Amino acid sequence: YPEKEKRMAEEEERGPGSVFQMFVLMEDLLDKLKVLDYEQHVLDKHNIKPLSRHYFVSSPHVLSNPGEQFYMFSVIAAWLISLCGRPFDTPQEYDDPNATVSNILSELRALGGQVDFPPSKLKSGSGEHVVYVLDQLVEKALKSKGFTWDRPMYPSVEVEDECVQEDDAELTLSKVEEEMTQEDEEYEEEDGLDLDTLKTRTNQIELSGSRPAVVLESDVDAAEWNLEVERVLPQLKVTIRTDNKDWRIHLDQMHQHQEGINTSLQDAKGCLFKLREDISKTLEKVSSREKYLNTQLEHLISEYRQAQAQLNKVKELYQQASGGVTERTRILAEISEELEKVKQEMEEKGSSMSDGAPVVKIRQSLTKLKQELEQMDVRMGVVEHTLLQAKLREKNNMTRDMHATHLLEPNTQPY
Repeated sequence: YPEKEKRMAEEEERGPGSVFQMFVLMEDLLDKLKVLDYEQHVLDKHNIKPLSRHYFVSSPHVLSNPGEQFYMFSVIAAWLISLCGRPFDTPQEYDDPNATVSNILSELRALGGQVDFPPSKLKSGSGEHVVYVLDQLVEKALKSKGFTWDRPMYPSVEVEDECVQEDDAELTLSKVEEEMTQEDEEYEEEDGLDLDTLKTRTNQIELSGSRPAVVLESDVDAAEWNLEVERVLPQLKVTIRTDNKDWRIHLDQMHQHQEGINTSLQDAKGCLFKLREDISKTLEKVSSREKYLNTQLEHLISEYRQAQAQLNKVKELYQQASGGVTERTRILAEISEELEKVKQEMEEKGSSMSDGAPVVKIRQSLTKLKQELEQMDVRMGVVEHTLLQAKLREKNNMTRDMHATHLLEPNTQPY
């Protein structure tokens, strides 16, 4: 970074206080601008906020706005150049910054200022070069105005012998107005003055002898009177407080606003007229260019119209074909749904046919039936055996009975 190294070398040569030199120069510059009454001639005219004491300083500790700072720099520089007796138009926000900077530097060279830096240093709107240019222009403006710096004159303070509490003794205008309003109200509450009664009262006073016979003369010493006047004089002061609701203040404000509107209207008129001329010229150029393009592209426009008509026809055919395609797509969707159902049924049947679980169940049931048949055969054999035994027992009983009868028959014959 050769530029950064160069800047650091320059700062080391100038000393550690060079970084803060811009702050001091900017404060001096602001004081000089206040001497030239820039608040009224620049701020009020362009409706701009007052500058801070470090406005044009380029530092990481100060907020920067390059666009606004460059506009303020150009406006103040143009005003200072005009104060030096050289006519200079006030730059606008949409003007070319390179042209504005070059005009300001050329005017500064014409006034005798030294410019040994490139114009690009001023486009940022802040930095030591901006402060340097404004300081040179302010010096030239003060010199052209004939302003000189004098020694400060300190006022002499006189100590008063008597400490008078003026705050408590002073009369305010509001109290006076209240007393006057109260007297007026009391006067209005009365029924009115009767001239006849007033005349009779004066006649009675004259007849009663209340008028003094001789002229009254004062026996007070003049010196004592002056001392009394000096003692009472601070208490007779009336402080008039400015009331914001007073119509005179409103009238002054209206006159000030009217003057400001008239001055700003003149500047705005010039800018608006210039803007109108630029816009009218641009519109004329655009219209002429449009006519030229229309004449040059007329055959292409006709071809484009024919292509547009063919495109509309193709779109209509496409819409008709797309209607048949949609109908066939719907039929295909229905057929695909039926096919899916058939496939699902075939899969279920195939799975049921290939499944060996029913065969296993049949085999288990056959073995169970065989076991039950064997048990029934055993039971049947037992029952047959018991039946055979019963028959044999019965047969034995019958043969026994028959033998018994045969034995009894010879014994009975003699009887």
